[in-house]
Amino acid sequence: MKRKTTKEILAESFRELAEKKSIDKITVRDITENCGYSSATFYRQFKDKYDLIAWAYTKDLEKIMIQIAFDENSWKKTLIDAAYYYRDHKDYLSNLLLHTSGYLSFIRYMSEINYRSLKNTIEKSDHYIQDEKTDMYIRLYCQGTVALTCDWILEKYHATPEELAEIYEKSLPEPLREYLY
Repeated sequence: MKRKTTKEILAESFRELAEKKSIDKITVRDITENCGYSSATFYRQFKDKYDLIAWAYTKDLEKIMIQIAFDENSWKKTLIDAAYYYRDHKDYLSNLLLHTSGYLSFIRYMSEINYRSLKNTIEKSDHYIQDEKTDMYIRLYCQGTVALTCDWILEKYHATPEELAEIYEKSLPEPLREYLY
């Protein structure tokens, strides 16, 4: 049996609170009281609630990205799983987008996390050769898909998770396909 880490418990506490309360109104004290920890315990794990948010999002993204085995089916499944993750966490993510320090700064932060995750995945490819152009394609793809995802979460676009995943797949720059398919 795997026990939850302190970080996981704090993140779970935060998400529970975010279901009922605007994120900008949630304090570290709220998070720690909700799970029975002290503020000192929180600050040993995270520098602030935004650090907790980034850590939790990164962990969720890693769980989705880990399945890539560099074949067509696993990349497609990863995209579909990502779209379902966004759908299943839509209320929480909307709360983050609408009630954090700024919509655009949040998009930049999510883009950076997605960029690092995708770059790490691509770098594991046997035939990956590091170059600036590939790096720019990765960054462009991540910035575009994150911006689109945020708009979809906020219901500017109406699509099923499968349709969203199809858009992710079809918008992948050609030079990155060789690493993911």
